[in-house]
Amino acid sequence: MTSATVAVCCALTLSGVVHLVIAPEHLAETLYIGILFIAGGVALLLTAGALALWNSVTAWWAGALVSGGMILGFVLSRTIGLPGYHEQGWDPPYGVLSIIAEGMYLVAFFAWYGTRSAHAPSSPFRSKVPAGR
Repeated sequence: MTSATVAVCCALTLSGVVHLVIAPEHLAETLYIGILFIAGGVALLLTAGALALWNSVTAWWAGALVSGGMILGFVLSRTIGLPGYHEQGWDPPYGVLSIIAEGMYLVAFFAWYGTRSAHAPSSPFRSKVPAGR
């Protein structure tokens, strides 16, 4: 496993644990938000495990989607709000830790994706040779 993979696994694990630690208070406050915290935390931990074991394309994409969704939920809950749920501030230290971890993962994901795309063939189809040649 490369050091980059170790770093993203740590970022996903940190964010997953943070969400699971604060899920009970969100369950008490707004049930569906607490459920989303649990689902997101479990998804992040499973994705970290999948990356550590298989380093698969699916795991990289799952991590990006869940991390991006977590960041989006954080921003929406502090700006326009979510149904029955509106937060103020950054919720230190948990909000800051999770945003940093998820942001780090997304930076690594885009670097991985860019490297992967650079090595991909430009077209999956062979160019056609004009008839008669």
